[in-house]
Amino acid sequence: AALERAGARARPVRRAGELAEVDGLVLPGGESTTMSRLLASFELLDPLRERVRSGMPALGSCAGLVLLAREVLDGRPDQHQLDGLDVVVRRNAFGRQVDSFETDLAVRGVDDGPVHAVFIRAPWVEKAGDDVEVLARVPDTPEAGAAADRIVAVRQGRVLATAFHPELTGDARVHGLFVRTVSEVA
Repeated sequence: AALERAGARARPVRRAGELAEVDGLVLPGGESTTMSRLLASFELLDPLRERVRSGMPALGSCAGLVLLAREVLDGRPDQHQLDGLDVVVRRNAFGRQVDSFETDLAVRGVDDGPVHAVFIRAPWVEKAGDDVEVLARVPDTPEAGAAADRIVAVRQGRVLATAFHPELTGDARVHGLFVRTVSEVA
């Protein structure tokens, strides 16, 4: 629904043949280790890696950020990575489900004021490579505690990822940023 509000036609991808038919892909929130296993079980892992490596736009939110990362801290040893972003991500960095929170973020590339961000057992970016553009950080306020100034949105080439869930707020601007990237390529 968020993609359609941003002007795209969305469809599910469950098989490699369906992946070959899309111009961009959203890797949503969820449980990253389960998603990793499903990508392998449905034989999507290698085709998806290849599509991302060859320049297909991708948007990852929360678990999608974890999947797109080069390296994951606090993940499972059998967890697969897509290596679409030169980042090191800490899985569940903000804590348990009860530690979920919402805040407003200034996001580079998104106009018209801050983005309301919903964090649910979210990761954060521990380290970003030289070619990674940092789009947002948690505000450095006393309430933020250990999360202050942590990287929570990045872009590298045509791959965009957030530690938060932009689809939950009804604000399609982050998805609009992604749709513009897809449109430039398609």
